[in-house]
Amino acid sequence: MKASELRELTQDELATKARETRNEFFGARVRFATGQLENTAKLRLLRRDVARIETVLRERAGAAETGHKGGASR
Repeated sequence: MKASELRELTQDELATKARETRNEFFGARVRFATGQLENTAKLRLLRRDVARIETVLRERAGAAETGHKGGASR
């Protein structure tokens, strides 16, 4: 999922998406460890999706603290 798509979601939707993606990543790690995961590239994609979601959540938290409504501050 792209970061621009994630930025369109609400805070609650992002939190739900983060939880679901983390659970999916955990399940994929278990399947990988037991040799049942065929597409090992999925681990990398899921890990990056979790990172993207967390980044958007942190951007919003930082913007809420400083009172900004836009993107990254310089």
